Amino acid sequence: MALSEKPQRKLDRHIIENLAGTGFTGGNRVKLLWKGRDAFDAIFNSVRDAKEYVCIEFYIFRDDETGIEFGNLLKQKTREGVKIYLLYDHFGSLYTSKSFWLELKDAGVQLRASRTFEWKSPRKYLIRDHIKLIIVDGIKAFTGGLNIANEYRGYKFRRRKIKGWRDTGVLVEGPVVSVLLNIFNKSWKTWGGEPLQWQGRGEFFSDGVSIIPVFASSSKGRKRMRKLLYYSINSARETIYLTTAYFIPSKIMLKSLEDAVERGVNIKLLVPGKSDVLAAYYAGRAFFTRLLKAGVEIYYYHGEILHAKTSVFDCCFSIVGSANLDFQSLRRNDEGNVGILDDGFGKQMEQVFYEDLRQSEKIEIDEWLKRPFKEKIMERFFAMFRRRL
Repeated sequence: MALSEKPQRKLDRHIIENLAGTGFTGGNRVKLLWKGRDAFDAIFNSVRDAKEYVCIEFYIFRDDETGIEFGNLLKQKTREGVKIYLLYDHFGSLYTSKSFWLELKDAGVQLRASRTFEWKSPRKYLIRDHIKLIIVDGIKAFTGGLNIANEYRGYKFRRRKIKGWRDTGVLVEGPVVSVLLNIFNKSWKTWGGEPLQWQGRGEFFSDGVSIIPVFASSSKGRKRMRKLLYYSINSARETIYLTTAYFIPSKIMLKSLEDAVERGVNIKLLVPGKSDVLAAYYAGRAFFTRLLKAGVEIYYYHGEILHAKTSVFDCCFSIVGSANLDFQSLRRNDEGNVGILDDGFGKQMEQVFYEDLRQSEKIEIDEWLKRPFKEKIMERFFAMFRRRL
């Protein structure tokens, strides 16, 4: 099937805003980052050009070659008088050395850890700050799926050059940066940081696009995020293209996808052919038979490890960010995404999706049913723990 023609739009702007609990911001420019080291080049270059301040929030910030290089850049910027605010998830960055953080702190970087362990409420440690966000001078902002670590950027191991994982991010400019700065400021204060006094000053672009932040850091926020996802699936009339690193659907999601196929929507789901989390990989496979029988097309990506989290509905509404289609993202984690209501950007997203399909294998129902019995057992076993993945 070719890239979709412009469908008659069924996703309603006002309903999206009502479900998300916030409004669209117009007049923005957005750059899609997905090829090779594009995202890291954009991040490093934007931070290198910073004049006043940089706000950073990441789930994983390692002290490997990538983390050290980025850390050195942050130290350099503090020497230039730029204020650096760095918020990292305690669990995600658990193995980053204390000496690394101490060196950043001594250089003037302001540090806070989110979602730290508390003996009085250990279950809360299951909630993770999975947001990936960088804001530079209130003018530019980055969000997406990657983390600050070698595997996301690509690196050399002995004599072998290892490609970075396949991920997607966006670099945005415009009024929406002020909204993202306010979101970061709220998180920064939540985890003990002094309130930031900076103001966003993104330019309004007359030819820009409308962007809505889809950030969730509370049970209410996660409920809004889920409702927006289900509304998007239920309202699509032509196509739904889903890319996710971890796919473990709820009953509601399964039913929504089945109903969409029944009303004539073409649904393509792209998942990793190999995964860094085998439990999630097998738990998700437990639902493939049902979806395949319903008519959902499922593809295994056979390039480097797929870590992107994107959705495109009817080529007009796209979601890019950190949230996977699993229980952990949709019900537990703090997540950060942006929704972009624009046909032109939707076309770009579709083109990237079809580019990924060239490196993918479509799962055919007849062959799928013949898979080894051992694999079926592993799927059923890990599916029992799907609410823990």
